[in-house]
Amino acid sequence: MRVGVIGCAGIAVRRMLPAFAASPDIEIAAVASRDPDKARRVAERFGCRPVHGYGELLERDDVQAVYVPLPAALHAEWTQAALDTGRHVLAEKPVTTDHLRTAELLELAAARDLVLMENVMFVHHRLHGAVRRLLADGAIGELRSLGAAFTIPPLPDGDIRYDRELGGGALADVGIYPLRAALHFLGPGLGLVGARLTRGGGRRVETSGAALLSTPDGVTAQIAFGMEHAYRSSYELWGSEGGITVDRAFTPPADHVPVIGLHRDGKTEEIRLAPHDQVAATVAAFAAAVRSGVRTDPGTTLRQAELLDEIHRSASYGAPVATVGTG
Repeated sequence: MRVGVIGCAGIAVRRMLPAFAASPDIEIAAVASRDPDKARRVAERFGCRPVHGYGELLERDDVQAVYVPLPAALHAEWTQAALDTGRHVLAEKPVTTDHLRTAELLELAAARDLVLMENVMFVHHRLHGAVRRLLADGAIGELRSLGAAFTIPPLPDGDIRYDRELGGGALADVGIYPLRAALHFLGPGLGLVGARLTRGGGRRVETSGAALLSTPDGVTAQIAFGMEHAYRSSYELWGSEGGITVDRAFTPPADHVPVIGLHRDGKTEEIRLAPHDQVAATVAAFAAAVRSGVRTDPGTTLRQAELLDEIHRSASYGAPVATVGTG
């Protein structure tokens, strides 16, 4: 499958283009940028053709699929353009900044018999399948609650994730990870109970937040996220007879040895798994979906988009708590 890349974002150059290049199922056909020099530099590195302008890439007849790593506010425009020209699409998360638009694009892809896959990579790591099997085997009894968090240190002032017009904000950028974890383990019936968002440092976007969700039968999920914190990437599941904890859950390097903490009867067992490259696994999943014609979990993608919108609409806002001096 010959893939074209629309944009030279950091995640494309650091992670996705190397994974495409290493995949036996994919050939990088072209990379496009609005900056011709940037397109040339990236194309030389990965042995493909540079293209000046995103539209020009979609006019090429040697591109079967596209990867869209643009700022979130531009995803809808260029994902639709790719689908309209008959290309399969791997779009960076979130697919769009509006759940109705996401639904339209998923419907368009289905109508044209094309794959539209959201690039949420951690769900393709074998670690989370192992956790699911523990739950199914009753390792912690009946599931009662989930807690998940993804937080990162502050970004440079000019980072696009602080730009409201480009779809920035902590919820869409880092909050999507714990929210997707909740959906991954608790299912699409998950509903929002309440949420809180905070705009720190005078930003026009939320820089941190938390939400409480619940399934119809009362299993709760508490998620926390932010981009003005110490780094944290974890989730935990607690049941009637024990708990499961996972650290470095969402963005582990390919050589990381995953560890599942299984807590029962006052004891903790560490279950160590073999390293797994979730970027390569994601690329393989996309190629397999195109090859088989089986779309990858569009229901979860849409439910995630709906919940992101619900959190934005219904959340209360607060300023960070000021530190009070003792004088």
